[in-house]
Amino acid sequence: MKKMLKKMSGFLAVMLLSLSIPVFATAPTDDIVDIAVGNSDFSILVSALQKADLVGALQGEGPFTVFAPTNAAFEKLLEALDITAEELLAQPDLAKVLTYHVVSGKVMSTDLSDGLEADTLNGEKVKFDLSGDPKVNDSAITTVDIEATNGVIHVIDTVLVPENFTLQEVDLEETTAPDTGIPASFPYLLTAGMTAGAALLVYRKKEA
Repeated sequence: MKKMLKKMSGFLAVMLLSLSIPVFATAPTDDIVDIAVGNSDFSILVSALQKADLVGALQGEGPFTVFAPTNAAFEKLLEALDITAEELLAQPDLAKVLTYHVVSGKVMSTDLSDGLEADTLNGEKVKFDLSGDPKVNDSAITTVDIEATNGVIHVIDTVLVPENFTLQEVDLEETTAPDTGIPASFPYLLTAGMTAGAALLVYRKKEA
């Protein structure tokens, strides 16, 4: 009996010791743009931020909540609009689309509720549907709570298009990339192959 009591007291001592050891959560070390740049699935999003001259803004203190479309989400948009990635990046209203994905403040998934509406930096609202799989507008939220030093990222599978976006014809030969601090070699299109294809198309147009 004494041996059993001794074993139990030893077990309890170990349990109490383990509970007394504080558990520290790892603090984020990258800002929103750093996280996006470090994930190849956000390469089009980063290129769009660069083109719209919004990189510096999303590297600011914030905090911001970003609903980040993947490359696959952008591919769906390109197909729906029947344009190329290069044509999308040259749109005059590109910034309106991108800022429609950003909410001021750090909104974690636990802060969301069904039917909640939130103002975006675009000026228009987004609405959340939590009755089934979580959605923002008609876009599924596939990954939540990627914390950054200046906010949080939630991944979505469809690009959110605001009402104040107007698709316009663009002259690709006259568009230039703004200097936002990201190396000029950063990919603008979906893949290196698409970049090469676009360059060949422009070259043939010049020859014609």
